[in-house]
Amino acid sequence: MKRNQIHKIGFLVTGLVFWLLMTACTTSSSSKKEKDPNSEPPEKVVDLDLDKIKERGYITAIMDNSSTGLFIYRGNTMGYEYELLKAFAKSQGLELRINVTPSLEEGFRKLNAGEGDVLAYNLTVTKDRKKRIAFTHYHNLVKMVLIQRKPDNWRKMKLHEIEKQLIRNPVELIGKEVVVRHHSSYFDRLQNLSNEIGDDIIIIEDSPEVETEAIIRKVAEGEIDFTVAEEDIALVNSTYYPNLDIRTAVSFPTQIAWGVRKNGDQLLSALNAWIIEMRRTSEYYTIYNKYFKSRKASLKRTQSEYYSLGGGKLSPYDSLIKRSAAELEWDWRLLAAQIYKESRFDPNAESWAGAVGLLQLLPTTAEEYNVTMLEDPVQNLYAGTQHIKWLQSYFSDVIIDPLERVKFILAAYNVGHGHVMDAIRLTEKYDGNPQLWEDVKEYLLKKSNSNYFNDPVVQFGYCRGIEPVTYVTTILSIFKNYKILFPEGPEVKAESPVLSENI
Repeated sequence: MKRNQIHKIGFLVTGLVFWLLMTACTTSSSSKKEKDPNSEPPEKVVDLDLDKIKERGYITAIMDNSSTGLFIYRGNTMGYEYELLKAFAKSQGLELRINVTPSLEEGFRKLNAGEGDVLAYNLTVTKDRKKRIAFTHYHNLVKMVLIQRKPDNWRKMKLHEIEKQLIRNPVELIGKEVVVRHHSSYFDRLQNLSNEIGDDIIIIEDSPEVETEAIIRKVAEGEIDFTVAEEDIALVNSTYYPNLDIRTAVSFPTQIAWGVRKNGDQLLSALNAWIIEMRRTSEYYTIYNKYFKSRKASLKRTQSEYYSLGGGKLSPYDSLIKRSAAELEWDWRLLAAQIYKESRFDPNAESWAGAVGLLQLLPTTAEEYNVTMLEDPVQNLYAGTQHIKWLQSYFSDVIIDPLERVKFILAAYNVGHGHVMDAIRLTEKYDGNPQLWEDVKEYLLKKSNSNYFNDPVVQFGYCRGIEPVTYVTTILSIFKNYKILFPEGPEVKAESPVLSENI
């Protein structure tokens, strides 16, 4: 009996080991996916809701650098998600700041850690994602589509000949490799589709830092055969790559929304109310159509060398700007931001006051530097740079901190150093800190009030202070975006003060 029992036990153990080995070998044979982060214990969520966000004065959006999310074209910061977020921030009286994060998983982490307040990828609402974040009301409804390459000689083929070589029925994906974004809803959708059609689709996740549009490009260039994306993203990218087919749907319409922290009830409520109202306006459809309906405009952008996702240039004058910035010991993107604010890189721009060219110089100012042809970019940048150098010298003994000094220089460039000095004197008289722009700008704003422009310490009289204050704020905001989307190192000395992230 004992011997029989031992044999039985041995048989059972052997069988169990065999079963475990077979299970380990066959599990997930149709997909290559890391451990699902949604199955892990939830990360700690910071307590930071709309009331505290308003106290600090800005809201941070976590975004990716893409043709629908965020990019720069001819110096202008653009993107469907960006424009909507900017409009929401304005409605709340907040400054919009951007945290560009290619990895979706890293975006979730940053949101809950408080490094951002809104997760604004083109996010599909899923049950798994709801375990980690709260979703806003949807701002768009789109289906997912298969992205595949047309035959090599498709331009010479008839339509029915092309159709024969394309997948139109999802069943035809059985046994095919489909590469998708890491930890994306595309993976989940393809797993469900695999179950629905009763056989395996080989689903491969790309590396975490690779964005959806980069994977689409791989299909277009023949590196991979298939991927999946939302139809709106696919439409935009098919404009760049006419050899792509995007007509095969792999899902019903899904909700596209933004994500916030699960304890951010105030922010969620404000976003929901705003999105619902915004979708009823013509402004929303103007923004949507600009990015998803205007194929001609999309093609023009993507073929331009002044497109941050392709050409890598801000303007036709980048080399001139870099040379001038090196002379100033400025980050070239700061000077570029000032030029964009002044003229949008138009050398023939002329203001109502008679200021001309890239840096909008008055002829009287240019004459001080022996420059007469202000429409000439070289001469204009030379005169503008010399004037900024003069302001640098003037304020070098007035404002101690070089980072703060840049703000005073920009304000003085816009309104004149005399009005800025008046504001400094007023700040000092009324017990503010004359070394801080945040204090001084308040008195620059007050110089439109007779109680202040008639003050004995004021030497230059009335000033419409809102203009220089807005000027400085706008340039620094543009500069931040340029640093994010043009991250290459500036051609200036490493110790240059304006390289600091704090400016």
